[in-house]
Amino acid sequence: MVNGLSSASLGKPDYQKALLQHADYVAALRECGLLVTVLPPDESFPDSTFVEDVALMTPHCAIITNPGTPSRNLETRSMFEVIRRFYTDIEIIQSPGTVEAGDIMMVGDDYYIGISGRTNVAGADQVIAILQRFGLHGSMMELDEVLHLKTGLGYLENNKLLACGEFLEKPEFQEFELLIVDADEAYAANSVWINDTVLTPSGFPKTSLMIESAGYKVREVDVSEFQKLDGGLSCLSLRF
Repeated sequence: MVNGLSSASLGKPDYQKALLQHADYVAALRECGLLVTVLPPDESFPDSTFVEDVALMTPHCAIITNPGTPSRNLETRSMFEVIRRFYTDIEIIQSPGTVEAGDIMMVGDDYYIGISGRTNVAGADQVIAILQRFGLHGSMMELDEVLHLKTGLGYLENNKLLACGEFLEKPEFQEFELLIVDADEAYAANSVWINDTVLTPSGFPKTSLMIESAGYKVREVDVSEFQKLDGGLSCLSLRF
């Protein structure tokens, strides 16, 4: 993982520290009542700790994506074998379409898909067509400032949406109760709601207090070493 892709300019991750942080992340998921499958390390793919990008898990089917970075494309092969343990309906995104599920946010039956440097229109079209076959709905939006859609968004259920930066003005999100994340704590917009607890990265006190004030229990998780690789809390797991 120390050789993973990064534009963060925060230095290389400390591998031993990352192992401890990952273990605490797994513990946090279990504290929220989830059963956790921990995958073995794959030394062929430095970014493979970010399992969210290579599959989209819906209530009705799983979609194997086609990552927009060539060094990540083959991560999907091993993930397919894992996902078939849990799903009978598995769909696969085909080139020239590219999709990374960090660009997809689920809100009930609606899926917001960010068009980014990693997810293109051809890939999003395929995702939407698959969703529609299962009675779900997808829509696209262009991203201008962030790597992935969920870099700047975190849906906390109950119509509450953590948001920062370019997402504050997007018309698609004005129907939500926006919890506005300050620019100096933008990393914390990628927080995860699980069974009425919100996992949030440690070190961002204003955001943590705001989430608590909105009525949620907060569990902080230190993911500083994954932040160095442009990764956040949602990136590190596939939740379904």
